[in-house]
Amino acid sequence: MIRTKCEVLSNRATGVYRSLTLVAPDIAEVARPGQFVEIGVPEDRTFMLRRPFSIHQASRRGGWAGTLEIVFDLVGPGTQWLAEAKQHDVLDVIGPIGRSFQQRDELSRCVLVGGGYGAAPLYFLSDELRLAGKEAHLIVGARNHERVFKPIEGKRAGDSFTITTEDGTLGETGRVIDVVPAIIERTAADVVYACGPNPMLRAVAELCLARGVPCQVAVEEMMACGLGVCWTCVVPYLSADGRSWWNVRACTEGPVFNGARIWWDQWLGAGLDQTEPPPAELADNEAAGRALAEEGEAEPGFDADEDPLRLGVEALEARKG
Repeated sequence: MIRTKCEVLSNRATGVYRSLTLVAPDIAEVARPGQFVEIGVPEDRTFMLRRPFSIHQASRRGGWAGTLEIVFDLVGPGTQWLAEAKQHDVLDVIGPIGRSFQQRDELSRCVLVGGGYGAAPLYFLSDELRLAGKEAHLIVGARNHERVFKPIEGKRAGDSFTITTEDGTLGETGRVIDVVPAIIERTAADVVYACGPNPMLRAVAELCLARGVPCQVAVEEMMACGLGVCWTCVVPYLSADGRSWWNVRACTEGPVFNGARIWWDQWLGAGLDQTEPPPAELADNEAAGRALAEEGEAEPGFDADEDPLRLGVEALEARKG
C-alpha cells in the first residue's frame, strides 16, 4: 500500500459518469484488477473521510504508462468535489488497497458480469486475462443506454461483448442476470467474475453455485477508513463447511470474495438473527469453492492458505447423490 501525491492528468465526462486519470507510477506498477484507491479530500471541506474508488485501468506501458484511471458517478458532495478537479491539481491518494480478482491457469474460459459503472474494473481484468491467453466474455448492463459503461471500449476489451438495458434502449432488454445462463453455456465458462450492485452480485453468485461454476464477486460496501481499522464495511462470510461464519472487512479481506462463501441472506437483510448459525443447507457452499486468498494476515475463517478458485466438483456431486 502506497500513499502518494498524484497529479491530475485529465478529468472528463464518459457518458453520464466521470473519468479521472492520475499520474501514479508507483501505484500503477503494482495495482491489480479488483483493487481500489482512497482519495483524500481538502481540509477545508465539511466532509472529512477519504473516498474509495475502484481502479478502472492501471497503465504500465505505452503513452499512458504510470497512470491510473478511476470512474465515478456524481452521487454526493465528495464525488461532486472530485468532478471539479482540474488538470495539474494534486490529490492525496492511498493504494492499491484490497484483494484483487484471482486467476488459475486451468480456468481459461471466463465470463465477466458488470452492472452500471461497477463494470469499470472488469475492463482492467479482461485485459489481464487476455494477456494470460484466456478468453474473456463481457456482459454489461444498466437501466438505460446512457448508463451503459463505455460500450465501444467494451467491444474491444473482450472476446465477446453483450449489453443489456432494462428499458431496451441498447442491446438486449432485461437485466444482466437474464443472459448470464445462456452465455455460461455457450462459452462453456470455467469461472465467472462479477462487479456491480450487491443484489446483482447475489443473483450471479447463486446462479453459479447452482451450476457448479466458481464465481468471484467484487462487493460494494460503505467504507469509512478503507484501511481495515473501523470495521464499518463488514461482510458475513461462511466457513468452508458452511456451519459457522465471521464478519470480514470488504476493504482488506475483500473487496473480492468467493461468491459462494458470502452469507447473502444475513448481509442483504433476510431478517435472520445475527446470533443464529447459518442454516444447515448452507453447508453446500463448501462444494462451490475455497476462499479467495493472498499473502498476509487473515481474519478467522478466511484462510490465507486456501486455494483460490478451487471448485470441489467431486464434493458437489457427492452431495447431490
